Amino acid sequence: MLEKLFVKDKEFYRRVIQISTPIILQNVITIGVNMMDTIMLGKYGEVQLSASSLANDFINIFQILCMGMGCGAAVLTAQYWGSRDIVSLKKTVSIMLRFMFSIAAVLTCAVLFFAPQIMTVYTNEADVISKGALYFYWSLPTFFLMGISLTLTQVLRSIGTVKIPLRSSIISFFVNIFFNWVFIFGHFGMPEMQIAGAALGTVIARVVETLIIGGHFFFMDEKIRFRIRDIFMPAGDITAKYFKYSVPVMASDSLLAFGNTAVSIIIGHMGTAFTAAYAIVAVIQRFSTVFTSGIGMASSTITGNRIGEGKKEQAYHEAITLITIAAIIGILAGVFIRLCGPMISGFYDIQPETAQITDQMISAVSLMIVFQSMQSVLTKGVLRGGGDTKFCMMVDAVFLWIVSVPLGYYTGLVLHLDAFIVFLSLKADWMIKSVLGTLRVLSGKWIRNLNEE
Repeated sequence: MLEKLFVKDKEFYRRVIQISTPIILQNVITIGVNMMDTIMLGKYGEVQLSASSLANDFINIFQILCMGMGCGAAVLTAQYWGSRDIVSLKKTVSIMLRFMFSIAAVLTCAVLFFAPQIMTVYTNEADVISKGALYFYWSLPTFFLMGISLTLTQVLRSIGTVKIPLRSSIISFFVNIFFNWVFIFGHFGMPEMQIAGAALGTVIARVVETLIIGGHFFFMDEKIRFRIRDIFMPAGDITAKYFKYSVPVMASDSLLAFGNTAVSIIIGHMGTAFTAAYAIVAVIQRFSTVFTSGIGMASSTITGNRIGEGKKEQAYHEAITLITIAAIIGILAGVFIRLCGPMISGFYDIQPETAQITDQMISAVSLMIVFQSMQSVLTKGVLRGGGDTKFCMMVDAVFLWIVSVPLGYYTGLVLHLDAFIVFLSLKADWMIKSVLGTLRVLSGKWIRNLNEE
C-alpha cells in the first residue's frame, strides 16, 4: 500500500524540498507581516482592525487575480522550460504582463474614485467604512507594485528560481514591520497615522519587493533573459494556446476571488466582533497551511516540468505522493491549530465577545484544514501543472458559489447560528473539491502535454 502512495525516488523528494522550502519561508514571512499589522492596529480597537481587514479583502481580489495570471502563465512556462522553448516562454510572459497592467489600472481607478462605495458593499457600519476608505487611498500604488512582483514570482518559480522571491520577502518583511511601527504609532517625529500608517508601511514594502523581483527578472536573469522591451514582442502565434490554458486559471481564480469577497461581505454584515475574529483566525489558518501552500506551488512546477519532458507515467505516480503528503500535513496542521490557536489569539487586544467567536472559529478550522490542504495541492498544484485547467475552473467556481456562499449566508445572516457552524458552512467547498480532485487525479485524465497540441 505504501509503495502505491509514496514513490521511491530520492531525487523527487529532494526537488520538492528544494522548490517548496523557499516558498514556505516566503509564506511564513508574508503571514508574519499580516499578523504584525493586525496586532499593531488592534491597539486602536476593533473598528480599525475590521476596516483594514475588509479593505484588504478587496485588494486581495487583485492579489488572487495576479496569482491566477501568474499561475496561468506558469502552466505554459513550466512546460516550455521543460522542453527549453525559450521564445514561447517569453511570449507567454509578455501576454501575462499586458493583462496584469490593464487590470491594475482599472482597479486603481475604482479605488481612487469609489473607495467609500466599495466599503459599503462589505459593511454598513459608518466608522468602518470611513477608516477603510482612508486605508484605500493610502494603498493606491499597491495594485501595480503587487502585480509586477506576484506575477513574475510565479514565472520564476516555474523555472526553478525560488531564492530571489524569498530574498525579496525577507527584506520587505523587515521594511514593512519597521515602517508600520514608525507610521502607525508616530515614531521618529512622524505623525501618528494609525490605519493610514499601516497602508503606507505596506506600500513602501511593496516598492522594495518590486524593485528586487522586477530588477532581477528584467535586468539580471540569465535563464529566460526577458527584458522590458520584450513586453511588446509579437505573440500572436501562441495567443490561442495562452487563452486555452491560462484563461481558465484566471477565470477560476477570479471566480474564487469574488467568491471570497462574497464570504467577506457575509462576515462584514455579521458585525465588527465577528469580522475582527475572522481576521485573527485567517492569520492562524495561513500559518498552518504554509507547508501545503509551498508543496502546492512545487507540485505545479514539478508536474509541468515532468510532462514537458514527456514523462507522463512518472508525473502520475508523483501526483499520488503529493496528495498523500498534503493530507498528512493537513492533519498535523489541524492539531497545531487546536493546540496553539488560543495562544496566538491571546496576542490580540480584543473584547470577550470577539474572543469567544475566535475560539469557535479555531475549532472549526482545525477540522476543515485537512481538506484545505488537499484541495490546495490538487487544484493549485498537480491538476493545474498537468494542464487540466478547465476542470480546476469548474470545481473552484461551482462549489464555492452554489454551496459555501449560500450556506454561509443562510446559517450566518438568516439563522444566526454559532460561529462554529457558520465557518464550517463557509468552507464546505474545501471538502467537495478534495474528493473530486482526488478522483480526477486517479483517473489519469488530467495529464496534458501542451507541447504536443
